[in-house]
Amino acid sequence: MAERSTAAVDVADNSGDEPLTAKADEATADGVAQTRERETAEEGVAETGEPTSPGAASPPELHSGHKLARRYRLEECVTRLDGFSSWRAVDEKLRRAVGVHLLPADHPRARSVLAAARSSALLGDPRFVHVLDAVEENDLVYVVHEWLPDATELTALLAAGPLEAHDAYQLVSQVAQAMAAAHREGLAHLRLTPSAVLRTSSGQYRIRGLAVNAALRGISSDTPQRTDTEAIGALLYASLTQRWPYEDDAYGLSGLPKGVGLIAPDQVRAGVHRGLSELAMRALVNDGATASRQEPPCTTPEELVKAIGEMPRIRPPEPAFTAPPEYQRTTYQQGTYGRTAPRPGVTQPVATPPPPLQSRTGKALKWAVSALLIAALGLGSWQLADALMDRKNSDDPGSADTSDEGDKSKPKTAHPIKIAKGEEYSLDGNPQDLEGVPNTYDGDDSTYWRSKSFIEGPELAPYKPGVGIVYDLGKEEHVSTASLGLRYPGDHTTVELYAADSMSSSTPPTSMKKIGTVTTTGTTAKIKAKKPVTTQYVLVWITDVPKSPRDEYSSAGYKQAITDVKFAG
Repeated sequence: MAERSTAAVDVADNSGDEPLTAKADEATADGVAQTRERETAEEGVAETGEPTSPGAASPPELHSGHKLARRYRLEECVTRLDGFSSWRAVDEKLRRAVGVHLLPADHPRARSVLAAARSSALLGDPRFVHVLDAVEENDLVYVVHEWLPDATELTALLAAGPLEAHDAYQLVSQVAQAMAAAHREGLAHLRLTPSAVLRTSSGQYRIRGLAVNAALRGISSDTPQRTDTEAIGALLYASLTQRWPYEDDAYGLSGLPKGVGLIAPDQVRAGVHRGLSELAMRALVNDGATASRQEPPCTTPEELVKAIGEMPRIRPPEPAFTAPPEYQRTTYQQGTYGRTAPRPGVTQPVATPPPPLQSRTGKALKWAVSALLIAALGLGSWQLADALMDRKNSDDPGSADTSDEGDKSKPKTAHPIKIAKGEEYSLDGNPQDLEGVPNTYDGDDSTYWRSKSFIEGPELAPYKPGVGIVYDLGKEEHVSTASLGLRYPGDHTTVELYAADSMSSSTPPTSMKKIGTVTTTGTTAKIKAKKPVTTQYVLVWITDVPKSPRDEYSSAGYKQAITDVKFAG
């Protein structure tokens, strides 16, 4: 199976009944809360609350340091449950952390786990934690997947309290779009819990365990789209209220009061966003009933994505600035250092001013200064008269210009803005060249990021809204111009520049502030804003690409590649 480059995620999500604070305390250096519970046959109940099958195969007896395929070295067992175990491991070939699920080859669910892992690996969507390998070897079946060292579980995020409205909006938008893309490929999750959703340091949400977590636990559904949609609704409900939307406590969250039923989030907690509250209720459909006041229920992730798109955009909160401390006058006064403070009530003598220049030397000095002033005035008057005569006799009255006026007429030079990082902007979930993004701002014109080849063009719509990259400038900057190096000339390339709120690919460009646009047939695209825009994130969005012949990296078709991106303000 082809390997994918990435950093990685935690392993089997063993969410459950211990409080959120306990899970937060168990967060490892990898940034992901891990459960240390080890269920046994004597305990009789698995993490899901269902009795453990007495005929289930025993988990493989392995230990830290054991190697699989002479490559994956097991480091730490994080889950041992119902005949399988999950480990944090190291891929010694690529020198990176990975996660591994292990179970005996004769386990009753071994075949289904292999099938689910291989199907998930074919999806290749960056919003999911990728399966890197799925192997049956030496009476063992193991699944290797990414490990994200900078990711944090939603479980740990909720331990600190409910999310802000903008964060909850980003969560439901990204998760719903990702699951809609998965269901279009025939894949379901069926175990979309708070511990299955991770937020990276860039604010991107990623989903782990697609199809695999359900297969490991033998979970199936006759209505997989309904199951996943209701799970997304439960995640949104928990993010808004810090409560689980059912009577039973789960995943470290308290359930709703007994006998109350399903009540809207804005009735559970004051200050909840009304639109998000109704959206959660539309997704949490129980036997066809919904607590939403007007809108019909959402029964598939695709319907949920459509409902999110119809909502007014929720902007991030304004940053809070701390007022500077009031100015306090110090007791130090100029010229008093080292002097003894006078005693109260004692009159201080007033210093007598020095006498005027009455001596012979003083009088001579005054006459010399007066002569110099008279000479300076005469010289200045002569130069002024000469300049006026020259201007009067000049054939071009407008040719005379002072240096001050010339300086004012010169445009101010824009200062370059450094790019901190970039990520591919994939609105429809189908990326072009994830690994090529850093090539657009590495200062090397020979490296580049490229799109795939398209049959129709130059306009990519309606088959694809566009392709592009969103850049993080590190801080808010005044962006006035942008310059892009393009690899393929021809008729024609259209580039649009937008001010984005984050690195997320969930917000369509039509809802962003447009900085400028340009259409070119050459290999350079320069965009100039009518007025500088202040933003930290800038989206370079390509909607039209020229037709180009086949080269060593791609086939003939409508395509484009970006070699160098520069911003100035």
